[in-house]
Amino acid sequence: MSEVKVNKISPRTNCGTVTVGDSGDSVSVTAGVPVTVNGDLKSNALKATDGGSIISQCGTSITLGASGDTINLAAGATQSGFGRTGTVDWDTTAKTASFTAVSGNGYFVNTTSGAVTVTLPASPSAGDIVALQDYAGTWGTNNVTIGRNGSNIGGTAVDPTLSTSDQSITLVYVDSTRGWQTVNDSTQSVAGAQYVTATGGTVLTCGDFKTHVFTGPGTFTVSCAGNAAGSNTVCSTVVAGGGGGGFNTGGGGGAGQVTPTSGSSVAVQSYTITVGAGGPGQSSVGPTPSRDGSVSSFGSIVSATTGKGGLFEPSNNAPGGASGQPFAGGVRGNAPSGPGSGGGGGGAGAAGTPGNPFPGNGGAGGIGLVQPLAPPSYGTTGPTPGRWFGGGGGGGGYNAPALSSGGAGGGGSGGTTGPANDATAGTVNTGGGGGGGAESNGVSKAGGSGIVIIRYKFQN
Repeated sequence: MSEVKVNKISPRTNCGTVTVGDSGDSVSVTAGVPVTVNGDLKSNALKATDGGSIISQCGTSITLGASGDTINLAAGATQSGFGRTGTVDWDTTAKTASFTAVSGNGYFVNTTSGAVTVTLPASPSAGDIVALQDYAGTWGTNNVTIGRNGSNIGGTAVDPTLSTSDQSITLVYVDSTRGWQTVNDSTQSVAGAQYVTATGGTVLTCGDFKTHVFTGPGTFTVSCAGNAAGSNTVCSTVVAGGGGGGFNTGGGGGAGQVTPTSGSSVAVQSYTITVGAGGPGQSSVGPTPSRDGSVSSFGSIVSATTGKGGLFEPSNNAPGGASGQPFAGGVRGNAPSGPGSGGGGGGAGAAGTPGNPFPGNGGAGGIGLVQPLAPPSYGTTGPTPGRWFGGGGGGGGYNAPALSSGGAGGGGSGGTTGPANDATAGTVNTGGGGGGGAESNGVSKAGGSGIVIIRYKFQN
């Protein structure tokens, strides 16, 4: 092989390019001989033919690419030594059904329509990583089960369940003993504290709470369901319409059911509100319309059973007041010479009182229930502080000297004949039963209509 030795090769005048070798040639530099490039070294393909390394000849840093460049690995090539830094590549298409996770990926799991099982990779290697995030804040309702796929999770051969809304979790595989270890577990959304936001009814604000009062049909529309970091539940009181009283020394009307709930979750949607009417009174003997009240409801979350109408002149010692919810009316008064006065209607909190024998007052209506979440302007006062609902109506008197009282919670009074006083109706929007008619003033009165009250925290 020929050899040429020179100190310098320079381009010809007005030519800035020096070409070494022709197409198809190989240009070699003897091993151990350093090559110094003072400017940029540009190449479409830079390869180490002996599988060697690209190393720094001066200093300790090697920079691949310039600002804005993308460094790619060729198809089929792999990297080693770089490793992961505890991060994943997030799949932004939410998973709504069970699936098998791939190492290096993070997944948003949406359980709005039902529970989901996430199966971890089979035969994992040390450093494999998977992350999960609650997409819609529904894991507390529809859980996520992690299928371990043959490996331990935290040293235990159990498939755990994720049941906290807004939770996120990162798992890294360590070894066959401990298996997948939790390196991050958050139960708070990065969105921060959120609270229920809604419209509908008459809205009253007191401190950090809002109360929506429905005295008639309407819609409770939720635009934000809140989260666990703030508040995501509502309390409610649903009261059905009370029953009307019975005719001519009839029993008092039974109270509408009072249904309190607490800690009920709501979704972003509209809820139909129904407020039941009170049952009508009775003005004559013979067939009359039903004296039962009507049902009230708050969507499908709660529903109240109607108050029952009072009875007309049952036989001696038979029930004179209608059944309340859940308490019955008092029995009719018993006397040898004829029927006595009507029994009081059942209240939401207690049974009605039996009527007195002839002559005598009707029985008092059963007491209702106190609901502390109700605004002061709604409901009626009772023996303890608070707003009372669902009192039974008083029974009608037979030659009675005084009115028979309705139960605390809007129950109407029973009628009298000495002196003659008409019965009174149940109080509007309390679900109280109507008063029973007296012996000579036989007309009984209607029950009170129901009400729906919804309360929630809207700020801290």
